[in-house]
Amino acid sequence: MIVNTCGFIDSAVQESLDTIGEALAANGKVLVTGCLGVKKDEIIELHPNVLGVTGPHAYDEVLTQVHKHVAKPVHNPFIDLVPPQGVKLTPKHYAYLKISEGCNHRCTFCIIPSMRGDLDSRPVGDVLGEAKRLVDAGVKELLVISQDTSAYGVDVKHKTDFWDGMPVKTHMQQLCEELAKQGVWIRLHYVYPYPHVDKIIPLMAEGKILPYLDIPFQHANKRILKLMKRPGSSDRVLERIAKWREICPELVIRSTFIVGFPGETEEEFEELLVFLEEAQLDRVGCFKYSPVEGATANALPDHVPDEVMEGRLQRFMAVQAKISSDKLQARIGQEYLILIDEVNSLGAVGRSYMDAPEVDGKVYLSDDFDAKPGDQIWVQIIHADEHDVWGVRVEDEED
Repeated sequence: MIVNTCGFIDSAVQESLDTIGEALAANGKVLVTGCLGVKKDEIIELHPNVLGVTGPHAYDEVLTQVHKHVAKPVHNPFIDLVPPQGVKLTPKHYAYLKISEGCNHRCTFCIIPSMRGDLDSRPVGDVLGEAKRLVDAGVKELLVISQDTSAYGVDVKHKTDFWDGMPVKTHMQQLCEELAKQGVWIRLHYVYPYPHVDKIIPLMAEGKILPYLDIPFQHANKRILKLMKRPGSSDRVLERIAKWREICPELVIRSTFIVGFPGETEEEFEELLVFLEEAQLDRVGCFKYSPVEGATANALPDHVPDEVMEGRLQRFMAVQAKISSDKLQARIGQEYLILIDEVNSLGAVGRSYMDAPEVDGKVYLSDDFDAKPGDQIWVQIIHADEHDVWGVRVEDEED
């Protein structure tokens, strides 16, 4: 068994360590890889029976370890066929498209650069080639991911590459324009709000890519953002959001925030709540500050007690739950194209353009057993709660 780990925050580290223990108990022959692998000594101390430990994106090393402990099979060209799109772990109808590794930012709460290095953009031709192979294999939604999607190509000065015989710049906008030609849902994650993000919104308004932005704002108070080494101010962010919505009224914005950052006062937290009310974000996640080993924010004074952080988390989520509920209630009666993810004993479950897999809400079609995973069907929303909606199938319409 191979356990791919995360080492970003304490809860992820603990989950990774617990999973290693579960794998050892179930199998006994376990290799560990991923971000937590940079802390090999800690893993070995807790789980001395693991067969090997490697760090992030150490693909060749993992294979070498596998072949060390399992006899390398003799290649049989008649049965050992890997499909052109490779082997992926997501369902057949959606896939993650990673466009870069690493990050050039030095957020004080984050240790990703020390684990994964600085920004390293993939050649745009390689990215587009992978996208085409996935679409040819039946994928209907591509989720573009990286540590900093907006910075794509900065490290190579946006150099020109070639795709399908045509020059394409290694740049977020040109990448989105080319991905739009694939004819599937294109969803952008982890978008830093650089100025050129403004040029992506018209592509959404024109229906070329999904009107969905995942932007981790993290906070609204200028002082806290400065302590985090994050750019921006709430006033400027609100202006840009308003402008984006003018251009593309269907735009859905997802974000994440941290409460209880060292030194955060009650007044600064209240400012964050005011920002939430004014921004009216569609999907929001919130985390209590976690003193990750190696993060420079650990040295900041005035750490917030856990009970205070927990109280702020609950207050934050209560405000956002009301916003989310109101927004979803407004969807009742509307019709949306839904991508079906699964069919269970209660009916079909899918997502609209507003919902990324695993992190956002779902669309439930009770008693609809005719749909299949990967189907795209039109649905009218008939009920909603704080996070999810329920709907019924309607006659097919033009996409």
